[in-house]
Amino acid sequence: MTAAVHPGVMGWTAWSWPAQSAPAVRKAPSATTPDDVLVAEAAAGSSGAFARLVERHQQALRAFLRRACGDWALADDLAQETFLTAWSRLGRLAPGTNVGAWLCGIGYNKCLTAQRGARRGRERDGAWLETRSGAGGSAPEDRLTLEAALAELPLEQRACVALCLAAEFSHAEAARALDLPLGTVKSHVARGRARLLAALGDRP
Repeated sequence: MTAAVHPGVMGWTAWSWPAQSAPAVRKAPSATTPDDVLVAEAAAGSSGAFARLVERHQQALRAFLRRACGDWALADDLAQETFLTAWSRLGRLAPGTNVGAWLCGIGYNKCLTAQRGARRGRERDGAWLETRSGAGGSAPEDRLTLEAALAELPLEQRACVALCLAAEFSHAEAARALDLPLGTVKSHVARGRARLLAALGDRP
């Protein structure tokens, strides 16, 4: 995310605005200003109008995402990301669009993306462990040891191990996927493999 958020409940007026944003309109929109008017003013650069949209729709959006994700912390993060995306897409919003439904659609796509990413991570970790288990005829206790050791790796290192050892990505492919330097990926894979082998007592 590119915006800094002050602690507390989402408050759009507390966010750091992009340098290119236009100054707020002279007269602040009221609580009764229609969504269409707020959208038009926000698309023209009014931070005040967009803050009013956030204030009006954030509770419903967060409630929807909490139900969809089943994770309150993730839902709140996705709600913030949703409003950042919405701010950049206001100019494409057709007049008369249900703003609440539009926001929920953006949020749902972000929820799906987050869940797919988490699922792929679990699948890659599991596939790598299955490969290790099948190749060496590992006992169940060895697999549990591997799972525990993998979970203890730093996130970035675990991601590199999962991509290169489980998903059989090349180091270069993993570097592009994770937006990391190639040398960093190679180092993470080597160190991760060594730590996992050490957890098995250096057994093949």
